[in-house]
Amino acid sequence: MAHSATTMELALAEARKCEVSPTAFCVGCVLAVSWPFQHSDPTIISTGYSRELPGNTHAEANALTKLKALDPSHILSLFSATPPPPIDEILARVDAYTTMEPCSVRTSGLAPCADALIAARVQRCFIGVAEPPDFVNCEGAQKLKDAGIEVIWVAGREEECLRVARRGHDTDTT
Repeated sequence: MAHSATTMELALAEARKCEVSPTAFCVGCVLAVSWPFQHSDPTIISTGYSRELPGNTHAEANALTKLKALDPSHILSLFSATPPPPIDEILARVDAYTTMEPCSVRTSGLAPCADALIAARVQRCFIGVAEPPDFVNCEGAQKLKDAGIEVIWVAGREEECLRVARRGHDTDTT
């Protein structure tokens, strides 16, 4: 899965776009789908980062919101299929690449990202680093596994993902 490292780099680029906050992580997410076959090269269909959209939003939720808002002509340009595949069919084949483990609880009371990925029925979630216990005890990866979503930890990017996530925190030494 050589493409996972490349796609994780794109997710890191999204995370670097985040407005820093001492009370939140800077996370990036890329949604990709292999179409029309599982072994096809993945097509990037949406991206997101923390606080990109109004309302204290998280990366995965933003990427899903933007994907669901795509108009049929944009979907057609991505897949060159007439008619374009229905969004639910696309979602069932989506791989989510996220720089940090999707949250399983939100102190704001908003829906957790793990729940959003489960509701969207993504097939796999590639994760750059586990969420540290800075704010909450995260069990997002386990929630995804329990829901039948394959979780893949992308090795070799943990330190970078964590460094980017903690920008603006007291632990930030850069």
